[in-house]
Amino acid sequence: MTRFTDMTQAKRLILETSNAILVRNPFDGTAVGEIAVSSTAEITAAVIRAKAAQHDFRRSTPAVRRAMLNALAAEIAGDAENLARIISNEMGKTIREARNEVRRAQNTLKLSGDAATFLDGEALHCAIVEGGADRLATITYEPVGVVGAITPFNYPLNLLCHKLGPAIAAGNAVVAKPSPKAPLAAQRLRELALKAGWPADLFQIVHGAAEAAVSLARSPIDLLSFTGGPGAGLALKNASGLIRCLMELGGNDPLFVLPDADLDKAVATTIGHRFEIAGQSCAAVKKLYLHKDIEKVFTEKLLAAVDAVEFGDPSKDDTDMGTVIDLAAAKAVAERVTASISGHGGKLLTGGTHDGTVFAPTVISEVAVDAPVIADETFGPIIAIRSFTDPHAAIAEVNAGAYGLQAGVFTNDHALIKTFSRDLVVGGVMINEGPDFRAEHVPFGGVKRSGLGREGVRIALREMSEPKVVID
Repeated sequence: MTRFTDMTQAKRLILETSNAILVRNPFDGTAVGEIAVSSTAEITAAVIRAKAAQHDFRRSTPAVRRAMLNALAAEIAGDAENLARIISNEMGKTIREARNEVRRAQNTLKLSGDAATFLDGEALHCAIVEGGADRLATITYEPVGVVGAITPFNYPLNLLCHKLGPAIAAGNAVVAKPSPKAPLAAQRLRELALKAGWPADLFQIVHGAAEAAVSLARSPIDLLSFTGGPGAGLALKNASGLIRCLMELGGNDPLFVLPDADLDKAVATTIGHRFEIAGQSCAAVKKLYLHKDIEKVFTEKLLAAVDAVEFGDPSKDDTDMGTVIDLAAAKAVAERVTASISGHGGKLLTGGTHDGTVFAPTVISEVAVDAPVIADETFGPIIAIRSFTDPHAAIAEVNAGAYGLQAGVFTNDHALIKTFSRDLVVGGVMINEGPDFRAEHVPFGGVKRSGLGREGVRIALREMSEPKVVID
């Protein structure tokens, strides 16, 4: 298969005109779909239609919402291989990774349906205040209205389901804008929702790049749910005005390996969590902190495992790692690697090159704390190693960074587990696991530049609801 490396052709993998987005396979450059760009007027009209649909839907029962979500999950199951091919073709994820995403999306919707039956309120006696002896406060949760959902390219199906599932479970409507780099899976999801019998205007898709995102944020939505970068997040928050914003804005996530750790398991986790979708995951292992007592032996094991990674054509079943999203992304990662080595003393142990959008699995040691691959989030298959002896100093170094999404710690020392869990300023700490571990129903999100609010089915259901108090 011809590699997609021609610079003239590859200036953009997505050609956006005033009318259409042409989506190309990042591996070979072939066109895989074309999507019409939504105008500002069309986006506003979609939101107005969604408001009308939600007016009737808001009184639906939890049983009805669960049935709808289960029906959509069943449609996804029936279309699973087609959806996986769409995902792999539009954003370069391996076919095995794409199949797993389709499986997780079904689970996300089913869990959302289950959670709809537990959107419980509570009753509080008011006798604590003067005149409240005979009064009872009843707290219920009502839908916010229309959720504007803006999703990234890296998980084009499941991250949309993480917004769609809780929103529908809470009784809302959804107008979603997927990334223009990977819009086809979202479009197919909407088709499957219609096939499952959903009202046509309850879940709609609009398309476009930054301008469309801002238009959706400025439209009469009632809540904005966004996954992307902090710069775009701030722009959208400013554009949206006085509405609630839920934002997952990425991370620069560490994995700490202590001397008593299961090194083989830690190596396998590092490989799996960093090279998944070619390192383009928000919670991937961005910074690997190795205790000096095990640094040498761990690095030897790691390099052997990296050497065994099959990378290249995402459509092949035996490929472990596919492409980055486009040639511009590959060049940006390469520049960070070069700068981290030439300007910050890093030592390249393997990789560091790319053939078009296929970036070789890369390991850099002796990386300075201010090197680009350490100082900021890098969306690419780069393992950057820092060594440490004092856990407290390593924790302080991570906490000094701008992000705070998740962290992983490999140790069986209970005192150290308590120290890392207590002192790391992040949204989640994974013990004997990598920072990229996530269960669909568990809260997921971070602090500082990593975002606002939380995803995860159970907590997102509350985030997408409004408490109402009735005192009688």
